[in-house]
Amino acid sequence: MALQWYPGHMNKAKNQVQDRLKVVDIVLEIVDARLPYSSRNPVLEQIINQKKHIIILNKADLADPKLTEDWKLNFKQEGTASIESDAKHNKLQKLNTMIRSELSEKIAKYERNGVKNYQIKAMCVGIPNVGKSTILNKMVGKNVAVTGNKPGVTKNQNWLKTNYGIDLLDTPGILWPKITDPKVGMKLALSGAIKDKIYPPDDVAIYALNFLLTNYLDRVVSFYNLEKADIYNHTTAELLMHLTKQFGYKEDYDRAARKVIMDVRNLKFGRLTFDVPGEFYEE
Repeated sequence: MALQWYPGHMNKAKNQVQDRLKVVDIVLEIVDARLPYSSRNPVLEQIINQKKHIIILNKADLADPKLTEDWKLNFKQEGTASIESDAKHNKLQKLNTMIRSELSEKIAKYERNGVKNYQIKAMCVGIPNVGKSTILNKMVGKNVAVTGNKPGVTKNQNWLKTNYGIDLLDTPGILWPKITDPKVGMKLALSGAIKDKIYPPDDVAIYALNFLLTNYLDRVVSFYNLEKADIYNHTTAELLMHLTKQFGYKEDYDRAARKVIMDVRNLKFGRLTFDVPGEFYEE
């Protein structure tokens, strides 16, 4: 599934990010821990240039914990600091320490020039629906950024003050102009980063079933009460048709597809990570 989707407000946001980079000290890039590669914006890397940069692996409570650690090591080897985050565990002090470590030379320079308690300016960026606003609210200590389990909630740039001596610049979620790798498009759709109405649900459900059957066969068999023969004797599309009838949806193939997608999102198969370090993606 190659998608071409670049709403006007996202193009405007990209230009604003590029323009405001000169007034910030560091960029906090929020990604979905289930999709540490696929939920990154390749355009963003070009925009950031040499700016200090930390990757926040958000929604870590939904992701495979071992693969989250593998991704943190992968980013470290690439020279980028990273930290996991989720709605339940507060790691703000660790993030604050990491930010100050990345900016230690700059802070020390200001202190030598007589500037005490330098107010750090950080820009928060990320594609839609990675939980950027939730992290901002936690850092500020109150609900100042609009949150929602759908892409494109944040529409404008906003400066937010925290109790950590850091000013945060919130930005709207930015998708890239074209998603050329079908796997990336499928993963983004499965996670909810792309609006559901944009893609055919059966394509994404079939991708999800293929992924689950390859990596978590026993979980699928158990949750859907399947026989192994149901899997081995059918193509994935035929299996989805089989599930459609099993769910009692008669021939409502799309309804069954949407159920499979929601079962993945609602952790019916446990914590899953769809990206693996070292996996090759077409540029």
